Amino acid sequence: MSERKIPYKIYLEENEMPKKWYNLRADMKNKPAPLLNPGTLQPMKAEDLAPVFCEELIKQELDDTTPYFDIPQEIQDFYKMYRPAPLVRAYCLEKKLQTPAKIYYKFEGNNTSGSHKLNSAIAQAYYAKQQGLKGVTTETGAGQWGTALSMACSYFDLDCKVYMVKVSYEQKPFRREVMRTYGASVTPSPSTETEIGKKILVAHPDTTGSLGCAISEAVEVATTSEGYRYVLGSVLNQVLLHQSVIGLETKAALDKYGIEADIIIGCAGGGSNLGGLIAPFMQEKLRGEKDYRIIAVEPASCPSFTRGKYAYDFCDTGMVCPLAKMYTLGSDYIPAPNHAGGLRYHGMSSTLSQLYDDGLMEAVSVSQTDVFAAAEEFARVEGILPAPESSHAIKVAIDEALKCKETGEEKTIVFGLTGTGYFDMVAYEKFHDGVMENYIPTDEEIAKSLSKLPILK
Repeated sequence: MSERKIPYKIYLEENEMPKKWYNLRADMKNKPAPLLNPGTLQPMKAEDLAPVFCEELIKQELDDTTPYFDIPQEIQDFYKMYRPAPLVRAYCLEKKLQTPAKIYYKFEGNNTSGSHKLNSAIAQAYYAKQQGLKGVTTETGAGQWGTALSMACSYFDLDCKVYMVKVSYEQKPFRREVMRTYGASVTPSPSTETEIGKKILVAHPDTTGSLGCAISEAVEVATTSEGYRYVLGSVLNQVLLHQSVIGLETKAALDKYGIEADIIIGCAGGGSNLGGLIAPFMQEKLRGEKDYRIIAVEPASCPSFTRGKYAYDFCDTGMVCPLAKMYTLGSDYIPAPNHAGGLRYHGMSSTLSQLYDDGLMEAVSVSQTDVFAAAEEFARVEGILPAPESSHAIKVAIDEALKCKETGEEKTIVFGLTGTGYFDMVAYEKFHDGVMENYIPTDEEIAKSLSKLPILK
């Protein structure tokens, strides 16, 4: 098909939308290491997770062999409000860069919550409602997950308690107010509402918080409140499963026009967007059917892939959650208060960590000012103001396109644009005023945090 017949935006028809979620672990030769009970250090069983998670979500979390899970009809119907999401050809960016590369981005910001997070939030709220729960608790960094879960809980008439990383709570008041509009309670973390929060504040009185802190508080409240369970917006296997709709739609849209990707790029914090985007492409790579370059992009201030250690670590700062084998900077690591709020988790998904350790994907880290420069360049030609998190993928997509300009190669680059940046104007203001700082942790800082990793016998 001639290139000019490929539209700017490729949409799937409603009947082409995924009806099943894809479980990437089913095709992995080396399965992710199991979660460990923090008390016994034995692999977690369903009964161990029951006080924390919903029953159906536990089944999804522990299943390494079932390749596909049916998407319940009620969730499919909800998805139709904003899915299928468009796959956009970045013609204007290509022209600006004068590159022979073909650049596509999967845009997940066209829903009220403003990001891809709603794909899993609505699923987790659905299963909580099916179980007859009163409500759920969670943490949020940049606020996109908290916003999505608040919307999903409102839809199912569930109570929603959100613990928001303190620095983001202060930097993004309007994101906070969207959550409250949907009926959620929002608490800056660490707080004095929980025993773990009080303990963290004693140890780190001036802390700006972290996702690890907020997770600890949310889990404590869930496990001490009757009729509540905890839900998480990233990292877990169940979340990557739900987010596979991103990659399944992307692959279907490319196939519709006979387009083959060469490079797939996603921002990486805990792994939800990246894992969802790459799922069907990694499936083909694992099966030996295709070979793609898959690149994870993380902030230089929180470089778990590129400078972390592959080891068992606590998923939270309070050390009450299960241990996961992952690339980690240490659960005690408190990132600098940068503006990539959703990419400030100390570890990475166990599934993605295993794939990275097996050499099936690459990882790079990028500095904050370079990210915002790329975001601004993209916004000026493509007409979307990207979230800081998504802009990490934009930065590396531009880098790869410029390499094609140097070599003359006509590679096809696909990246995930996971959300919009309209609640991140404080960050853009600091960038434009020249006061944004690049913080890169020293080797000594990372080593100090890693020295506190649990020692397993």
